[in-house]
Amino acid sequence: MNKKVKVTLVSMLVCFASAAVEARAQGAKGSSVTIIGQLVCSQCWAEADRKTTPFGSPEDITCALDCAEKGIASAIAVKEGEDYKLYLVEQTQLKEKRAEWLTRFGQQVEVSGRLYEKNGKNYVTPEKINYLSKSETEQPGVIGTQVDLTLKDLGGVDQSVSSSRGRIVVLNFWATWCVPCRKEMPDLSAIQNAYAAFGVQVIGASADQLSDRAKVVQFIREARINFPVWLGATTADMQRFGVGPGLPATVIVGRDGKIAAVHRSVIQQAELKKELDRLLGGDSPAAEKMAKSTTREVSLVPS
Repeated sequence: MNKKVKVTLVSMLVCFASAAVEARAQGAKGSSVTIIGQLVCSQCWAEADRKTTPFGSPEDITCALDCAEKGIASAIAVKEGEDYKLYLVEQTQLKEKRAEWLTRFGQQVEVSGRLYEKNGKNYVTPEKINYLSKSETEQPGVIGTQVDLTLKDLGGVDQSVSSSRGRIVVLNFWATWCVPCRKEMPDLSAIQNAYAAFGVQVIGASADQLSDRAKVVQFIREARINFPVWLGATTADMQRFGVGPGLPATVIVGRDGKIAAVHRSVIQQAELKKELDRLLGGDSPAAEKMAKSTTREVSLVPS
């Protein structure tokens, strides 16, 4: 075999090898996989060592929302051993789901789609997004435990959950900048109206600081909140109650001061009422309504 033929064969083999590598790369990019991780901001994520400082503080969420408005990419932080791998999300795929997507920073999500690498960064093109439910991100061990919380009220005075011992407390973690928090305020106010006479107290633990008092007061007026609001709740406070880091979250504390139930997302009024009725037993709006209905039926029976 002469030298020219050898060179030609070598060139052909190199071309075939390159084509095979490219085909594998295209296949990897084209195949759909599923990843589970925390929804974060690609820029805010780099502002701390996430091995020691988890993403999800109120400051992180605010930063993520600001960055999203500027067009900075969201990302999925997938835990791999002691470290994390960041997958930037193709933003063009989120137009129809953008409103919901922006309320989920800090929460766990399951994303099915195509992975690829570009300019040294990992990307995911979402095909299906599943926001994991509270049962799938359960933090066990808090039900039945006693946890106290002390925060400043709007007047700057310390208030604590333990001071409401003997009453059932509906403790709602929220913030003025949290869009889904705004949606559940009417339901919480309705609960306060219906259950206050039965020994239930709703308390709003806001992530807003005392320096934001004017903004909080304005929000209270606009939303017609009828329950006390405390300021300065932190991610650490939420974690002690078995919720977070995402807002909103609601914890029900029984008369004995022990945690009876937790909700790690927007509350459903019907479900909350069922839990309160169960804790109140025969002394509840539902039981009172039932008793009145029975009385009316008996009065209609002829003597």
